[in-house]
Amino acid sequence: MSGQMTTDKDKIAVGRLKSRPQFLAVRAGESRRGPLFLLEVLDRNDPEGEARVGFTVTKKHGNAVERNRMRRRLKEAVRLSAGFAMKPGHDYVIVARRDLLNAPFDALTRALRDRIEIKPKQKRPPAGSRKS
Repeated sequence: MSGQMTTDKDKIAVGRLKSRPQFLAVRAGESRRGPLFLLEVLDRNDPEGEARVGFTVTKKHGNAVERNRMRRRLKEAVRLSAGFAMKPGHDYVIVARRDLLNAPFDALTRALRDRIEIKPKQKRPPAGSRKS
């Protein structure tokens, strides 16, 4: 744990994604890959709405005990440090990878904060489409 105390005024309200259609809608958004997890982000174009987050841990990453531990680590990382970085009106889905299970917690929180805060890269034009 980071050893920081948080007060109620420091916490940002982060909602939860609960239904399958909500999770599937976020897949149409931007993907930010990393070694510990994949972060999918969707701008709902609702600047007044709260940020919402969902967690996915697939069966290929271990048994139920391991998957639950990965999910709990992600939830705590969002609660402690990443909630403030989430933009209002955006949905976030965090898809865990196996390495998340043994990663140091401070590395997890740092990676999560970095992935949330990065700006999307400009898309490169297709190869061969340069003007001469």
